[in-house]
Amino acid sequence: MGSPGRYKDLRAEIARNLGVYLVTDRRLAPGAGLLRPVEEALKSGVRAVQLREKDLDGRSLVTLARDMRSLSADYGARLFINDRVDVAMSVGADGVHLGQKSMPARDARGAAGEGLLIGVSAHGLKEALLAREDGADFITLGPVFHTPAKAGYAEPVGPAKLHTVCASVDIPVYAIGGIKDIHVGRMMEAGAAGVAVISAIIASDDARGSAAEFMRQLKAYKGRRSYHDPA
Repeated sequence: MGSPGRYKDLRAEIARNLGVYLVTDRRLAPGAGLLRPVEEALKSGVRAVQLREKDLDGRSLVTLARDMRSLSADYGARLFINDRVDVAMSVGADGVHLGQKSMPARDARGAAGEGLLIGVSAHGLKEALLAREDGADFITLGPVFHTPAKAGYAEPVGPAKLHTVCASVDIPVYAIGGIKDIHVGRMMEAGAAGVAVISAIIASDDARGSAAEFMRQLKAYKGRRSYHDPA
C-alpha cells in the first residue's frame, strides 16, 4: 500500500493536468442522450468527465455511473462523480466533486481514503481557501460569466477574481461558467489550470468538433507559453 505522501503527490500531478474538464447535464444533450456527446468529446481528446446529474435517484445514478465508467475507461479518461462518494467508490471512479452544500472535503477524504481525487466548487476566495484547507485536490471557480447552467448561483466572478483566486491558492483552479472556446487563453492567462465546460460541449450539435476546438485552444496556449518561457 502506498504512503499518504505518495498518493498526495500523484493526485497533485493529475489535478494539474485535467485540461478540459467536461461536466455533464443530460437535460442539455440533444437527441440520443448523454453518453453520445461525452464519447464524442473523449474522441477529441478530453480526458476528464464529471458526472453531475443531481436529480437522479441512487439506483439510476449508479447505473449511469457504471456506463460512464466503462466509456471513460475505454479512452483512458478520469471520471468524477458529483457529491456521492459512495457511488464514486462503488463504480471505481477516479474522484468526487463536492459543492458548497456537500460534505466537507476532509470528511470525503476520511470516507474515501487517499486514492480518490477531490474537487470542490467555489464562488470566491473565501470558499477556495477553505476548500484548500480542507484538503481539496483542485477547485472549480465560477461562474466566470453569465450562464443558464449556473442560474441561481452568485453573480459572475469575472476574470479578475479568477486571477485573484488562482494567485492565492496553491492547488489547481479550473474556470467554469459560460466558458466558450474563445475564452480558453484568457482563463489560462488569469492563472487557471484549465477550463470546466458544460453546455458548450454537451448541448452542441457537434460535440466532437466543439470539444476539439477547446482542446486546440488549450494546446495553442500551452504552445505559446512554452515558446516564450526561458530555456
